[in-house]
Amino acid sequence: MNKSKMKIAFILNIIIILMTIFSFVMMFTGFKFMSGPETTIASSTVGRFRFFTIDSNLLMGITALIFAIQEWKVLTGRQKEINRRFYVYKLMATCAVGLTFMIVFFYLGRITPNGFFSIYMNQNLFFHGLIPLLSMINFVLYEKTNKLWMRHTFMSMLPVCLYAIYYVTNILIHVENNHVSPVYDWYWFVQKGVFKIIIILPLIFVITYLIGFTLMRLNKRRSVLKEL
Repeated sequence: MNKSKMKIAFILNIIIILMTIFSFVMMFTGFKFMSGPETTIASSTVGRFRFFTIDSNLLMGITALIFAIQEWKVLTGRQKEINRRFYVYKLMATCAVGLTFMIVFFYLGRITPNGFFSIYMNQNLFFHGLIPLLSMINFVLYEKTNKLWMRHTFMSMLPVCLYAIYYVTNILIHVENNHVSPVYDWYWFVQKGVFKIIIILPLIFVITYLIGFTLMRLNKRRSVLKEL
């Protein structure tokens, strides 16, 4: 891998780590650096880990840390290259925060009662926007994924599949008269009927796959153009 690009990737991973730490500190302490109408999660601090937004950003932060360590070893000559399995982890984590970005921007931001920008206040500015965007930019432009094949895009769906099992199970066990309280349907996916899940779930899987596929294609296309 081009050492100059790896240095940039290393720096971006460090920034992602720092933003993740800062965001979680804000979440746990209630610290705010922005004022104005804010869409907040009605849950205890620990209870917020039931949200995919929190889980995907935590996964991305851990993956960025792993990559920063691996890149540092390569840059300092302690190892020759980064193992393929780490690139698979990076694809899964990047796809997960990519889905968070898409759901928030195209869905949650449109239905929140406090207005679109309220969902990007304080820690959510990082969770919903900056961390996902920087992660995708880093993956596409600076990570060399020549060890990955397009079939690995199916593996990018694993975090979403695991979360979907939890979310759908939680919905089904709290159905009353074909209705689920927003307390258990916190993304408001089935507020117009539980049957909606048979449409929404496959749609989310398709969107997740398309995010992973697009990230891989853009990365490989950039690599091919660079060689020409």
